[in-house]
Amino acid sequence: MKSNIRFFFPESMPTLRHRGALKSFLTTLARKEKKNIGSLVYIFCDDQYLLGINKDFLNHSDLTDIISFSYAPDLTSPIEGEIYISVQRVKENARLFQTPIHREIHRVVFHGLLHLCGYKDKLKEDQSVMRKKEELYLNLYFNRT
Repeated sequence: MKSNIRFFFPESMPTLRHRGALKSFLTTLARKEKKNIGSLVYIFCDDQYLLGINKDFLNHSDLTDIISFSYAPDLTSPIEGEIYISVQRVKENARLFQTPIHREIHRVVFHGLLHLCGYKDKLKEDQSVMRKKEELYLNLYFNRT
């Protein structure tokens, strides 16, 4: 099954470099997690747009850097989903955590896919697992590109 990964950016926001390599790596990440990607869409937006989604669909009124929606019927099915990322939050988090913006944006991109692979991050133990997975894939990605 050929994966279908797309990225959408508003005109006023920067795009990701090396998207072909990133798409290939996302497919690799999914395979390492014993998953296949059917259709995956990343939508990069601003805080207000993502806050509207957070309010409308999740009944939350706080800013967030990412929201992932899975459309797969279950965790054994190929990944089908949309991932919304606030570029403003990513930039702010990069500044806050003193990490380069390109690394933080990739962390969030991987984080969204990890959610669709079944990883959670609400509980402290789950957050620890998620952070380790993010670091693993960040190191694998940046050491191969």
